[in-house]
Amino acid sequence: MKIPLIIDTDTAQDDCVAILLGLLDPVADLRAITMVAGNVGFEQQTKNAFMTLSVAGALGECPVFLGCRRPMVRAWVSAENVHGDGAGGLTMDNSGIEPEAEHAVDALLRLTKESPGEINVVAIGPLTNIAMAVIKDPTFPDRVKSLYIMGGSNNARGNITAAAEFNFYVDPDAAKVVFDAGFDITVIPWEPLTIQDALFSRQHMAEIGAGGSPVASFFAQVCEATLDFDESVGIPGSSHPDSLTVALLLHPELITKSALYAVDVEADSELTRGYSAMSWGIHGLKANARVIEAVDAAAFFGYIKESMATPTTPSREILGLKR
Repeated sequence: MKIPLIIDTDTAQDDCVAILLGLLDPVADLRAITMVAGNVGFEQQTKNAFMTLSVAGALGECPVFLGCRRPMVRAWVSAENVHGDGAGGLTMDNSGIEPEAEHAVDALLRLTKESPGEINVVAIGPLTNIAMAVIKDPTFPDRVKSLYIMGGSNNARGNITAAAEFNFYVDPDAAKVVFDAGFDITVIPWEPLTIQDALFSRQHMAEIGAGGSPVASFFAQVCEATLDFDESVGIPGSSHPDSLTVALLLHPELITKSALYAVDVEADSELTRGYSAMSWGIHGLKANARVIEAVDAAAFFGYIKESMATPTTPSREILGLKR
C-alpha cells in the first residue's frame, strides 16, 4: 500500500534528494510539492524543484504550488552561503513550465479536505506554510495523518547560530504555532541525529554518485557545495536531514530509537532565537511530538545509494550534468 505525502520544501541540495525519494520510491505517493521561503532565493528554489522533477523523468506529473515568500513576521534569512544556488550550478530550460495558480497554503487545506486523515505532510523547510494553514483553518491538523518535521536540535548545538537550527531560526513564530496546533508530529533534528546517522563521507558520496543513472550524477553535483561547506566547519561529510525525513516516513524500520518530548521553540530572544527546547518527560509537560534519536545509518546509506541508482530518462536536458 502506497503512502500519500506532500513535501513542503525550500528546495536546495538535500531537499532535492528528498523530492527524488518521493518520486522514485515505489511505496511513495507524492501528491504535491509546496514551496516555502528558506534556503535560497524563492525563484531559484522553484527552478530547483522543477529540475529535480525533470531528472526523475516526472516533469508535469506532480503539481508544484508556490507558498509563503517570507517568514510570518520577520525578514527572510537565506542559507546561500551553505548551498550556493542549491543546484550545483546545474540549469534547465524552464520555458513553458509554470507552477499551479493555487497558493500552497490553500492547496494544503484543499488536498487534506479531499482526503481527510490520509495524507502525510513532510516539512523540510521553515514552517511558514504549515503555520499559515493552521491560522487560516484550525481544523487542518485534524485532517493531516502525520506531520514529519526536519528541524531543531535535540538539546544540542545549532547550525546557523550556537542555539538554533536553520529552519526553526528562519521562522520561529511559525514553529511555535505548529507545535501548539495538535498535529501528530515526528521531529527529525539536525543535531545530534543528522550528524550522527545521516552524514555521508566523500567516499560515500562517490559511491552514490557512481550509480550510473542521471539521478546519481545529479545527486553528486547538487550536494557538492554543501559537502565543501560542511567540511569547512569541521563536519566530516555531507549532511542529509531532509532525505532522512522522507525516508523515515516511508521506511519506519530505519528508526532504532525515538521518544516522546514536549517541544517548544524560542521566538522572543535574539540570542536564542529558534532554539528548540525538547523536554524528555521529567518536567511535568505534556508531550506534543515524537523525536527521532537514532536510525540505522548503514541501512539509510544503502537506501539512498540504491534509490539514486534508479534508471530515469530526464524530461528535459539538465545543462551541466556530468555523465
